[in-house]
Amino acid sequence: MAQSPSHKFGQDLGKLLEDIVLDDILKPRLQQFAQTKNYYLDWQRSRSARSGKKVTWEDKYGNKHDLDFVIEIDGTDDQLGRPVAFIESAWRRYTKHSKNKAQEIQGAILPIIELHHLSAPFYGAVLAGDFTKPALDQLRNNGFAIIYIPYKDVVATFKEIDFDVAFNEETPDESYTKASKRLASLTSLDKEKLRQALMRVSKQEVDQFMDTLRNCLDRYIAKIILIPLFGAKYEFQSIDDALTELNTLDIDNASGNFDRFEVIIDYSNNDTIRATFQNKTLLADFLRKLES
Repeated sequence: MAQSPSHKFGQDLGKLLEDIVLDDILKPRLQQFAQTKNYYLDWQRSRSARSGKKVTWEDKYGNKHDLDFVIEIDGTDDQLGRPVAFIESAWRRYTKHSKNKAQEIQGAILPIIELHHLSAPFYGAVLAGDFTKPALDQLRNNGFAIIYIPYKDVVATFKEIDFDVAFNEETPDESYTKASKRLASLTSLDKEKLRQALMRVSKQEVDQFMDTLRNCLDRYIAKIILIPLFGAKYEFQSIDDALTELNTLDIDNASGNFDRFEVIIDYSNNDTIRATFQNKTLLADFLRKLES
């Protein structure tokens, strides 16, 4: 089935915005940061450490997700490193789709974060178009850093090259078809004007995003708490049984076998990692990785 003119224009407009915002505005900032900190920045291109051009990572359920940027520790062109930052992007023209897109991003990124939770990685989203406040709040409340360029700013940006992209669901197909042709014929000068305009309207958002990224990855360990747990394990079928046994426990003269280590890592930026290990070797390996 052929694409409708409105859908084609929306896709083409979103692709152009993605190319400018991600490749021309955000990527140089990420590259500069990664180089100064000796991190490895991965984006969609050929890399011998993985197959194809897509940046694909598995989540804790074994599902694979394609991302826009991933920052790694000890990564090289030939070797995957330990991921410490995940960034995804999205464009939406109408707010009625924004909640679903926010949930889609959340559903892709958070299971990856859970798999790599011992690194307490940074994760963010670059959004453009119409996203409702509840959709944005949902992402922020789940720990996402956000760059958001509202649709009105996109419209204002294109006015810099005398191109009206303020279409809606009532716009006739002929207008979309004409706009798609104009979009496809943009000159290098047109795209540079758009880049400069988008850079101006997104500067504060990009700066805040980079500050959050830097704060996360530049953090240092403020405190390490190791809690070795010893004792007997009690299992109950009801709360009443648990309460009865609780009243008989002598906590002043505890005894029992080693059970596990509880570890709490507090960072300078208030991030916290909590983990459980069953033996010294696994705990030592984890602590050594924190040094890198």
